[in-house]
Amino acid sequence: MKDQKFDLDAFKNDAKERLRRGEPASGKEGVFQPLLKQMLQEILQAEMDGHMKEKERSTGNRRNGNGSKKVKSTAGEFELETPRDRNGTFEPQIVAKRQVIISEELEAKVLRLYSKGVSTRDICELIEDTYGFTLSATTLSSITDRVIPMIREWQQRPLESIYCFVWMDALHYKVREDGKVVSRAVYNILGVNNKGVKDLLGMYVSESEGARFWLQVLSDLKARGVEDILISSIDNLKGFKEAIETTFPATDVQSCIVHQIRNTLKYIPYKDSREFLKDLRVVYQAITKQDAEFNLDLMEEKWGKKYTPVFTSWRNNWEQLSNYFKYPEPIRRIMYTTNIIEGFHRQVRKITKTKGAFTSDMALLKLIYLATQNMIEKWTAPIGNWGLVASQLDIIFGERARITINSF
Repeated sequence: MKDQKFDLDAFKNDAKERLRRGEPASGKEGVFQPLLKQMLQEILQAEMDGHMKEKERSTGNRRNGNGSKKVKSTAGEFELETPRDRNGTFEPQIVAKRQVIISEELEAKVLRLYSKGVSTRDICELIEDTYGFTLSATTLSSITDRVIPMIREWQQRPLESIYCFVWMDALHYKVREDGKVVSRAVYNILGVNNKGVKDLLGMYVSESEGARFWLQVLSDLKARGVEDILISSIDNLKGFKEAIETTFPATDVQSCIVHQIRNTLKYIPYKDSREFLKDLRVVYQAITKQDAEFNLDLMEEKWGKKYTPVFTSWRNNWEQLSNYFKYPEPIRRIMYTTNIIEGFHRQVRKITKTKGAFTSDMALLKLIYLATQNMIEKWTAPIGNWGLVASQLDIIFGERARITINSF
């Protein structure tokens, strides 16, 4: 049954009086709710009129009354009559068949809250307080699912041909799968292009962190257009360096000093840790590689018998740990640790810390994607003293760097 003809003049007078009394314009029983409802009803009927052209009628298709569904908007919640046809071929555009949210502003607000790590329960409460209706978990999920095509497009986007610095590291989370809670590794690749601007090159989810999967990640970067990486900083994961060199053989690989120090301190008791760290600082902050090796020898003479495995580790990894000594100080500061990507991960964890186990891999990916896009928008300025760094890279790497004066 159709609504009675809408009296616009009567609505205007009523709305003016209600607003004068201080009634809300939007939300539950808002002043403008009847106008929005009537506008949608008329558009739906016009869409049905357009659908019921001679071609449809020739097939025997006819109108088949109206259905009814409850829709939610910033103007409040209301029942909407949706026209139907006998053949079921009518596809409304203004309010799609399974659509229950009709406000882009409302959906954008839900996504903003979700991207900041606000819990599903808190989002529902905020929406109810603001607009006077409740969103179900299913509806919230359907709203956030709208970013899935955006994630796919972002993951497959073409990349620049060269990156001066690239850091690679993984975050670890719990996900529910087949009634069990399992571990997931989220692989992130952070790069700096030849203009000194950061970008998140990729994000991938796997069951665990390993060199074999990193090889797949690196192959994907190459397939998306990356031809060369000048310097890459990584943790000390076994086989990681070999995976990089297999895909980008000219890349100079630096193992993170901070990771090595953390692993070292696991074996040093608290009573020795302060003095040991003081001696170690003289090693990795040395001016030259020769000075660093001399200081490491002195350290081993002092502590070696007591902590033999520690020095075995430093000796075994020394070539990759000490790689940064061959570069000038401005480049050293950028490459000798993975601090830049760990700082990025700290920001991500602030968003995800309220979550226990995610309901699926995609639920995990959706939240991290939305959180990271907020950060990436702010990455517009070059890192550090990029003018100086760029000129040094240009001298060291020549044509590989592809850096001109216009880059900084």
